[in-house]
Amino acid sequence: MDLQLTGKIAFISGSTAGIGLATAIALVREGTTVVINGRSDHSVATALTRIMSAVPGAEIEGFSGDLASAEVAAQLLHKLPAVDILVNNLGIYEAQPFETIGDDDWRRFFEVNVLSAVRLSRAWLPGMKARNWGRLVFLSSESGIQIPAEMIHYGMTKTALLAVSRGIAETCAGSGVTANAILPGPTRTAGVEAFVQQLGAGKSFAEFEAEFFRSVRPTSLLKRFATPEEVATLIAYVCSPLAAATNGAALRVDGGVVKSCF
Repeated sequence: MDLQLTGKIAFISGSTAGIGLATAIALVREGTTVVINGRSDHSVATALTRIMSAVPGAEIEGFSGDLASAEVAAQLLHKLPAVDILVNNLGIYEAQPFETIGDDDWRRFFEVNVLSAVRLSRAWLPGMKARNWGRLVFLSSESGIQIPAEMIHYGMTKTALLAVSRGIAETCAGSGVTANAILPGPTRTAGVEAFVQQLGAGKSFAEFEAEFFRSVRPTSLLKRFATPEEVATLIAYVCSPLAAATNGAALRVDGGVVKSCF
């Protein structure tokens, strides 16, 4: 399917690995010019090499810097004053008992997972509205609906992104600009693999996966971790002109973890 994305310019925050990297590859394959982002020059350079290897001739650039910082975001906006597509993928997570999550942790999670997306959306949305075309995509999570007891601060930020996404969509009514949230379920990224090593008590990934979906996410219909590419396929479609009628939506690609028909 031709997603009609040739010539569009996209920025993806937090895109040197995992879902962000898979989304970058999916979009450049559709002819999109993509600017990826990571915290270090090394991570960005490594990701650029991987993308060029996967898609020779890809129109791809990089921006290194921590977009949880307003100053770094301002540097990005100076370098890239307009985009057609913004994928707010930057995010952090960690397991921590609620009683030990301090004020600084709450602020850090909100700065990284929510405010980074708010700043970029606020800056680029007026141009999208003026051109009467644009796509804002927010990476939420099934954890924004089913708050995990072991990561309440993380779940809070993912719920917040649902509110931000829907609220922005309301301001775009009747235009060619859409704002949508994507809700992945458990996904096998490098970060998750490290998480498994930390919590797996010496189990292999396959053993941990089987136990995880038996006892922690028993409602999953997929019964395995999704791949980043499976999530990126939905993101790429939502970024497309073909998805014009999809706006203000919370779109689940969670493997059926959320036990609801709505």
